[in-house]
Amino acid sequence: MTTTTVEHFADSPQIQRRDWKIITLIGAAHSCSHFFQLVFPTLFIALNTEFGFSYSQLGLLVAIFFVASGIGQASSGFIVDRIGPTPVLRFGLASFVVAGVLIGLANGYAMLVLAALIGGFGNSVFHPVDYSILNHRVSARRLGHAFSTHGFTGNLGWALTPLFMSALIYLANWRVAAIGAGVLVAIVLVFVWRGRELLAGKNVEQTVVGQAHKEGSLASKSVGQTLATLARQPALWGAFFFFALTSVSLSAVQNYSIPMLGDVYDIDAVLAGTALSAYMLASALGMIAGGFLVSANPRTELTIAGSLVLAGVLLVVLASGLVTPWMAMVVVAIGGFCAGVSTPSRDMLIRKITPKGATGTVYGLVYSGMDVGASLAPLAFGIMLDLGFVKGPWIGGAAAFVIAAAAALVIGRSTAARSG
Repeated sequence: MTTTTVEHFADSPQIQRRDWKIITLIGAAHSCSHFFQLVFPTLFIALNTEFGFSYSQLGLLVAIFFVASGIGQASSGFIVDRIGPTPVLRFGLASFVVAGVLIGLANGYAMLVLAALIGGFGNSVFHPVDYSILNHRVSARRLGHAFSTHGFTGNLGWALTPLFMSALIYLANWRVAAIGAGVLVAIVLVFVWRGRELLAGKNVEQTVVGQAHKEGSLASKSVGQTLATLARQPALWGAFFFFALTSVSLSAVQNYSIPMLGDVYDIDAVLAGTALSAYMLASALGMIAGGFLVSANPRTELTIAGSLVLAGVLLVVLASGLVTPWMAMVVVAIGGFCAGVSTPSRDMLIRKITPKGATGTVYGLVYSGMDVGASLAPLAFGIMLDLGFVKGPWIGGAAAFVIAAAAALVIGRSTAARSG
């Protein structure tokens, strides 16, 4: 991929303000995506009490959400590259609003399935949209911080969900909490609508680069031609596999840490939920730290591999059951920090292997791997817990982290060989 040399373009306070307005707006929208991914898991106990659903049935709802997201994400990138990202972003946020209302009004499993489908299709658009806007609208000199802020706000969304939902459940009930989630997203949708002109178009750097390389851009090609070109790049499919693996690990932590902390360490649900929020907050801080490592270490795959192996080791420590309950909560948080450090380097690695004119398409395809992992893992781990394997999700998550680290090294080596 041809990159822009930042020294060739002037910077100014006006450009800096524009960049950070875009980064902030996209970060707010991205936090909604992560926030809504945990709406169903935070309602597991309430739905079990209300309807008597098993962990397998509840895990299937999450699986349906991510199957829909994966299908939509793989295809939404093509739409983003052809009609622009801003209308697609508004569609995603509106879908969450509808899904939240449906969950709150649900009278049985079928209505929850419908909400999962609508929410999943809404969730599918965010990575192709966000990275298309960031790569095209933010100055190259601030892309590392844009990627780290993007990941940071996503994790803030994850961290907010247990607190927001638990508070509304305590003050009212689970139905009010679900509708409240939709209202929260609706507020962000209003800001995105008002900032639509800020998010549209390309910055000066991208315009110059686009004019110089317009003929080689995949955006002007058909869907079939674009797929044929991408299919000949093994690094992209390695990235797809990488995202699937990291999503398996994240699913183990997000969906089942609360019951596992209870079963293994006898930690009550409130403290376990606090530990999960601590994981998300620590991961967000890790992303900020990782943003500085992007520029400090051009071998981004080494940063990714080291941080993910450490995160995997910490999950094994948790599964061992040898630490005290309070130390287990600390280990959960440290594991989140390690996983978070890898995120900006991961996004920069994907940028390096993205052909011109295919930003939305590539991010849509590789991030759909995340949806594949997120759709399969909750059901598999839910079955493990139903069968009595109370430590299974942590062990599976650790293995997935280590294999993902190896995949990042292979992708980095492949990219370096192609550049050389």
